[in-house]
Amino acid sequence: MNQMATRCHPIYCVVPPHVLASIAERGNQDQRRRAMQTLLPDQSFRSSRIALNESTRPFRKLQRRRFARARPRWAATLEFEQQRSIYSAQNTNKLPGHLVRSEGQSPSGDAAVDEAYDGLGATFDLYNEEYERNSIDDNGMPLKATVHYGQDYDNAYWSGSQMVFGDGDGELFNRFTISIDVTGHELTHGVTQHEAGLIYWAQAGALNESISDVFGSLVKQRVNKQKADEADWLIGEGLLASAVNGEALRSMKAPGTAYDDPVLGTDPQPAHMRDYVHTISDNGGVHINSGIPNHAFYLAATRIGGYAWEEAGLIWYETLRSPSLRRGAQFQAFAGMTVVTAQNLFGVGSDQDEAVSGAWGEVGILV
Repeated sequence: MNQMATRCHPIYCVVPPHVLASIAERGNQDQRRRAMQTLLPDQSFRSSRIALNESTRPFRKLQRRRFARARPRWAATLEFEQQRSIYSAQNTNKLPGHLVRSEGQSPSGDAAVDEAYDGLGATFDLYNEEYERNSIDDNGMPLKATVHYGQDYDNAYWSGSQMVFGDGDGELFNRFTISIDVTGHELTHGVTQHEAGLIYWAQAGALNESISDVFGSLVKQRVNKQKADEADWLIGEGLLASAVNGEALRSMKAPGTAYDDPVLGTDPQPAHMRDYVHTISDNGGVHINSGIPNHAFYLAATRIGGYAWEEAGLIWYETLRSPSLRRGAQFQAFAGMTVVTAQNLFGVGSDQDEAVSGAWGEVGILV
């Protein structure tokens, strides 16, 4: 695969295009250069992703062999075998690179290699042990990642078949393996790809991004053994370098507050439908308006209480898997489906039902 076909188009990277555009406008010469390289349009990569989504979408209905039901806490977990492979691009743009750690091998001593290995494992474990999913495609897909991609590469992405991590530049971004929720976020794009296949545009695209944030956060919370009211609900915490005025890339608890920096700009995410951003940039604002469903999940999870992956996460996961979820789903439709799923799982009028419907109402979506 040539370099052009593997470079990350900004809509598929963890660092959103509005952040890269701000850096390209406000940064120093090196920062602007790096941002522009990432922002360069890459039609071949876009086309390959669209083709891949179309080729996997018809298969997803065959995978939906069960409908949502609450699993008893004592029920045996289906144990699927992990198959992780970590490669190093050795600061080139060639993928996958040189194999440096395989499944079951001891830590390498390279922080990026070992963080990538652990992040893939933690994401696999969440989907396997909590939702009985067999890897990203629910069919045992081996998990592959490449670290040390490019020179001071300020991004990470899911290519449709593997993870790719840059080392960051040390000025604005640290290495991109440092935040385990980033790995969970990007791998969840693969889950959505193999399930609902949500169109990457406007509200459907914002749902695509939000679902990745939800399960990225749940991966981190599960690793840290945090209950919903103990979690920070930040996406990419630790990713921003010390000179940047900010905590993370996004906040599910308080959208619009993650960063306010002279170079990166100000976090533009809304938390309520009254502030929905109408734009043609960023594929209709997919990284911006995802703040609204993000905040709804945070509210639902904290109202339900306990470990968010157990009940709130199950509701969102089974909604994602529902054959009724359309590729072009809008916020209203998705919200209504989460309420129906909560009712099917826990009963009409249950605390979970009330928490989910109340959360959507609080962000301006009545169900």
